[in-house]
Amino acid sequence: MGSAIIGLAAAVVGVTGTLIASVLSQRSLGRVQSEQFEREQRVAEAQWRREQQVAELNRRRDSYMQVNASFRRYRTHLVNFLWTAHKGSVTPEARELVEEARRDHHSVFAEAQLIASAAVLAELDGMTTALSEVYRRTMCLEEGNPDLDGSFDDIRADFVRLWGQWETMRGVMRTDLGVGHSAGMQPAVGA
Repeated sequence: MGSAIIGLAAAVVGVTGTLIASVLSQRSLGRVQSEQFEREQRVAEAQWRREQQVAELNRRRDSYMQVNASFRRYRTHLVNFLWTAHKGSVTPEARELVEEARRDHHSVFAEAQLIASAAVLAELDGMTTALSEVYRRTMCLEEGNPDLDGSFDDIRADFVRLWGQWETMRGVMRTDLGVGHSAGMQPAVGA
């Protein structure tokens, strides 16, 4: 009988071991699958974050390009208007070109306010304020009511300072985009 009990005990231990092994195997497999799923989730989340960062960077880059283009267009039309006013040959078409460039600049600036980083926004605000002041001074000169320091030459000097301010703003934009600061451009002759 002793060997029958030993045989029975061995069979019970064997069956129990087999059952426990399958349960432990299932648990182990479940844990491995859970860890793998969590890893995949972390990878997917990291990929999503990278895609969001790239999309945000692209939105800012596009916005900054539009701001730069609208600023240059506005500045060009305004300096041309200053020269036209200086010659005394302002036409409604010349005034409309300035106003159209001004409206475009305001529209692009409004969009950039929602996208730009704090550093770029500070530069944009300063730039827009300075540009508005040059616009006001130019219109006062054209209307025959110039400021005390609002002569043609004074306003021309404002445009040169405005160009320098634009270079600073452009550098801040480039830094914000991770491009860095490039060598400054020189103002056009006669500006």
